Amino acid sequence: MPKIKLHKVAAIAVLVATAAWVATGEFSSVGSAAGETGARAPEAAQAEQGPLRTVAVVNPPRVLHSRAIRLSGSTDADKRAVLATRAAGIVEELPVEQGSRVGRGDLIARLRDEGKQAAVETARQVLAQREAEAAAARRLAERGSIARLQLDGALSALAAARAQHDAAIADLERDTVRAPFDGIVDKVDAELGGSLAAGAPVATILSLDPILARGEVSERDLAHVKPGDKARVRLVNGEEAEGTIRYISRDATPATRTFRVEVAVPNADRRIPSGMTAEITLLAEPVEATALPRSVVTLSNEGDLGIRAVDADNKVVFFPVDLVDDLPAGLVLGGIPADVRIIVAGQELISEGDIVNPVEADAAIVDRLVGEAAAGTQ
Repeated sequence: MPKIKLHKVAAIAVLVATAAWVATGEFSSVGSAAGETGARAPEAAQAEQGPLRTVAVVNPPRVLHSRAIRLSGSTDADKRAVLATRAAGIVEELPVEQGSRVGRGDLIARLRDEGKQAAVETARQVLAQREAEAAAARRLAERGSIARLQLDGALSALAAARAQHDAAIADLERDTVRAPFDGIVDKVDAELGGSLAAGAPVATILSLDPILARGEVSERDLAHVKPGDKARVRLVNGEEAEGTIRYISRDATPATRTFRVEVAVPNADRRIPSGMTAEITLLAEPVEATALPRSVVTLSNEGDLGIRAVDADNKVVFFPVDLVDDLPAGLVLGGIPADVRIIVAGQELISEGDIVNPVEADAAIVDRLVGEAAAGTQ
């Protein structure tokens, strides 16, 4: 029988010992590692939670502010009329020129009468004769000297003469063009001595006091304005004026679903012309709101626009806001409850439901971030 070599016996012994050690499942080194892990578990959990974040909060003052709805529009005349002739003829009088101020009833143009004045004089004489004949017939009828039928004939002749007289005057007046309202002659289409056909334009008259600023308000903002509310108008040349909403259309423009708005602006000196581009700001009834800087506004987890605040338990809460006005210094927001501590620094690093460490913002932060916005509401 061959002899087994010593090194093979040693290898087999080491293999058996290793297998027995693995089969026992006891590893002192692993057990030591598990003990160390258990000891570090609370520390790891505490590290995962982390320290409370510190945020700056303020309780800004509430103000009464009118909701501002801004529209793009243009100015327009309060009244506009293109005056035309009612008869054909030659222009005999034209006392106005472009830029002339006229009052209601002032003469704009007169055509040559072409014998119409003579026809009026003839009709007047006939009327006077028929009046005398009717008076004499009435006296005779009262005494019974003539039949009733003769009196009726005289009265009929008088009525016909009066109608002829009125028709002659009306025909003469067709040669006259007069201003229908106070205004400015913006355009003159006729020339002195020129020939005009019936219905030809003579002049265009504009009434510029008040001047109208016209724009279109969206269906979403329609409920916030009404006739009589105040409005501001800023012209393209930088001039500003105040007016009153005079009319809001109740029929939407089909293409845009917007409603026409007219703002009447006093314009006694006629400094504001018609057709100028304007920015119209409609001012609704004042509402209670909060003035805040733009940096405070953020988005919720659902994507809603609003602000983050801290409740009584120092938990972060979110409030959706309603934009009342956009000022150069900041925003005027509605929908924020009273006595809410609003986060003005650190709001982007936290989420709703987080517990935070709120500290009051110092006076400098409040003055810079809140004070200017509040002052802009005045």
